[in-house]
Amino acid sequence: MTVDVDLFAGIPVRDYNTAVAWYGRLLGTPPSFLPNDTEAVWELAEHRYVFVEVRPEHAGHAMHTVFVGDFDTRISEIAERGLKPDMRETYANGVRKATFRDPDGNEIGFGGGPVD
Repeated sequence: MTVDVDLFAGIPVRDYNTAVAWYGRLLGTPPSFLPNDTEAVWELAEHRYVFVEVRPEHAGHAMHTVFVGDFDTRISEIAERGLKPDMRETYANGVRKATFRDPDGNEIGFGGGPVD
C-alpha cells in the first residue's frame, strides 16, 4: 500500500526577520514560499518542509533532526555561511549528529551515517 505523506515541521520563533535570516543561512536558500506575514517555509525534499512561525509564547521549544546523505559536505557548507554546531555527537553505531540552536534556542540537527 502506498500512502502519500507531506511533512511540515514547525519551529516557533519570536522575531520573523531574525528567524528568516538565520534559517536562510542554515539551509543555504531563501524560503521556498511565504504563506503569510508570520510564516516562512523551506522545502528540504519533495513534500518535506520546515517552517518558522511567529509564536513567541512557544519559541525555543522545537527539536528537529534531518538525516542527510551528504552530512560532511552539508556541515562544511553551513560553516562557510557562518554557523557552527552547538554540539556534535557520534553514537555507538557510528551515526553522527550536529545540533544547531537558533537565536530562540530551538534545536535543529543534521544526522549522517557512519564514516566508511
